[in-house]
Amino acid sequence: MTDRIALRLLQAGALGVVLASVPYKAFDLDRFFVPKELVLNVGMLLIAVLCVIQCRRLALARADQLLAVWLSLGIISALFAQNPWLAERSVAVSLGGAACFWCARWLSRAGHSRSLVAALACAGVVGATTALFQAYGLRTELFSLNRAPGGTFGNRNFMAHLCVITLPALLYSGLRAPSKEALARWCGGAAIVTGALILSRTRAAWLALLVGLVVLVVAGAIAMRRNDGTMKLSRLIVLLGAAAAGGVAALVIPNTLDWKSDSPYLDTASSIVNYKGGSGHGRLIQYGNSLKMSLRHPLLGVGPGNWAVVYPKFASVEDPSLGQDGMTSNPWPSSDWVTFVSERGVIAAGALALALLVLVVDGVRGLTRAPSTEERLSASVLLATAVILVTVGAFDAVLLLPIGAFVGWSLLGALAAPSRERVAFGVGPVRRGLAALAIMVVGLAATARSSGQLLAMSLYSASSRTAVLERAVAADPGSYRIRLKMAQLYLGRGDCTHSRVHSLVARRLFPSAPAAKRVAAACGA
Repeated sequence: MTDRIALRLLQAGALGVVLASVPYKAFDLDRFFVPKELVLNVGMLLIAVLCVIQCRRLALARADQLLAVWLSLGIISALFAQNPWLAERSVAVSLGGAACFWCARWLSRAGHSRSLVAALACAGVVGATTALFQAYGLRTELFSLNRAPGGTFGNRNFMAHLCVITLPALLYSGLRAPSKEALARWCGGAAIVTGALILSRTRAAWLALLVGLVVLVVAGAIAMRRNDGTMKLSRLIVLLGAAAAGGVAALVIPNTLDWKSDSPYLDTASSIVNYKGGSGHGRLIQYGNSLKMSLRHPLLGVGPGNWAVVYPKFASVEDPSLGQDGMTSNPWPSSDWVTFVSERGVIAAGALALALLVLVVDGVRGLTRAPSTEERLSASVLLATAVILVTVGAFDAVLLLPIGAFVGWSLLGALAAPSRERVAFGVGPVRRGLAALAIMVVGLAATARSSGQLLAMSLYSASSRTAVLERAVAADPGSYRIRLKMAQLYLGRGDCTHSRVHSLVARRLFPSAPAAKRVAAACGA
């Protein structure tokens, strides 16, 4: 019963993290990410406690130990971060993602792999559906007009990341469909996901799709060499045909997307690896400047979530990563790996890379040694998913964000092949109780943080009165936007006493921000 409850919570969380968004337009991407972080925090709090209370023996493989090193170094780095609020938020996402991996693996080994992988694949279909709704004319406050068709993600790139990450799991679930009706539904899901991928024009996702399909085809061919009759290759042909039909339909059916080019999809395809101009060249500049920052802070980095705080000091002239306000356009670099190196240090990033490598090695071992065709195909899907995560994460933020952390890590856990146990020990009632208590403390702290952010966003959007905004500050003391707004309001009234307080806090949060400096200087601070 406990396993089934945990399974249902993880399945519901996968859908919730896709759909969660709020209509507070002043907060741009945060109005999408904060509610998704809340879903991640609450879901992992409940699921992890359920898994821990029934644990009688803890076995740690090499990947588990490396993940623990990555998490530990991230927490230590957060203690020295300039902006502790952003550090806490980033660490919570990483902890939630790791919990997703471990809980999904627990449920998979308890016999729930099929249901879990299918639910995660459905999350990709649901996310793609919201993007198609926007592309074909649906308007709602829960969508963003910028970077359409992002649907409930607020950005087409993030939507495309989820689609390409879940596509191998979707094809795998279609192969295991128990009936023709179920196969037809999975074919519809494949068409929806590929259609949304085409409309996204996300080069990182397209490149990851190409690489992932190559790995999936090669690994799948190896897995099917000894077919025991449980898997029908004809189903894969049907699924791929449905996916191709969805892509063609996206190209020919008129949509409401306002592309500036006459041949937008061809232009994207032709520039998929272009690094001499546009965003590709901007990424190279950003990576180079981030490397300089990493060389200055090689051991622990600048702190989780603090790249945007420190980067302006290292930005070069006409760096496209900086906006007109002197702050970074995005709160993270355009790469998971650049972020992990610059924010948490080389050792932490290396530990994470090795953990993923160990999972890949286990997958290769399962691909050649697993006794059944289904287990070997599961290993091939694991390999494709891991390669896609690494590829798309090399050019965009994926595991840094709650969607990628929840779905990506859950898929790796659900598909993870058996690995050799390096450390194993019994877990008695006292240890289980202490572990559950620790999870509750951390989970409740992260949940309270996300809830406070949502409350502050609601108050800020509802009124510009200082009394209301003071309540917003109390709910989210680390909000630079609200602190700066308060400082400006008090300055406009000639109240330098209160303006100085908020402007100095804003400057501590983002020391390079010109706006906070100007307000503080106006009051002699």
